[in-house]
Amino acid sequence: MLNRRFLRIKILQSLYAYYQSGDKDQGKYLNDLFLSIDRIYELYLYLILSITELNSLAKEKFENKTPKIFPTKDDIDPNMKWIENAFVSKIINSIEFNNALKKHKVSLIGVENKEMLKKVFKQIIQSETYFEYMNNSTFNFDEDKLFVLDLFKNEIANSELLHHFFEEKSMYWIHDLDHACAMVLKTLKKVDSDDSFSLLPLYKEKDNEKDFIIKLYQNTIKSNEENERLITKLADNWELDRIAKLDVILLKMGIAELQTFREIPTKVTLNEIIEIAKYYSTPKSSNFVNGILDKAVESLDSQNKIIKSGRGLKE
Repeated sequence: MLNRRFLRIKILQSLYAYYQSGDKDQGKYLNDLFLSIDRIYELYLYLILSITELNSLAKEKFENKTPKIFPTKDDIDPNMKWIENAFVSKIINSIEFNNALKKHKVSLIGVENKEMLKKVFKQIIQSETYFEYMNNSTFNFDEDKLFVLDLFKNEIANSELLHHFFEEKSMYWIHDLDHACAMVLKTLKKVDSDDSFSLLPLYKEKDNEKDFIIKLYQNTIKSNEENERLITKLADNWELDRIAKLDVILLKMGIAELQTFREIPTKVTLNEIIEIAKYYSTPKSSNFVNGILDKAVESLDSQNKIIKSGRGLKE
């Protein structure tokens, strides 16, 4: 499921597009934002599907194997460990998973996709992960599960062939891949031998994440001019065009969040915005953003514009 930091990053990307464009239709960009978030679930399903498709490919290869006049030992007594992997069988037989594939129209059917999977599988069977699994003498569900986890982390998640496939599906997916992979790993880890395979929801069930997205997005734009004046004042009267555009948007988001959400501690907002600055802006951005936000908190507090309420929060 999507965490708040990831949602803030998606909001940042959408706001950047909005401010860079001459089109000021907020609704259009907000709809595009939700569409890009919803499509992450497709990426999540594709990643899980790649596991079952690679397993099915191995089965198909075995079933279509042409008998040899002089069979080898492996021909007579083939290693069926991956083909009969009990953990993968749970995924294949999951009604919830198969219904989700149909609902989101996620499929790897087609000649090109099959050829791509064959190339991925060829790389996998040459990997140390695959060799160690196929050649140890342990046969149980936990061993099968551990292999699938290692296979996903070491081979599937890092496959350049799959990356290229995802990039062609959506220009945003390469940036979303790490989070989607984390969702897959969380999904795989929670399945035990007695459990059926189940998927994660896109959003946290108890938190109104859609409301968080809408409010932060709209209030950042609504308070744009006011927050620009505050940032300029706190940045020792620097002109805004001398500050990295991404930093300015992050600061606007941070200032808007501080005043919009009573239930989010001030420290959480500051930490999240600063961490995003570290990864998505210039090398010196996090220190700059930190300094401006600290001053902004002091200024807004003095005007009683930051009000926090809830358990452990100061009114």
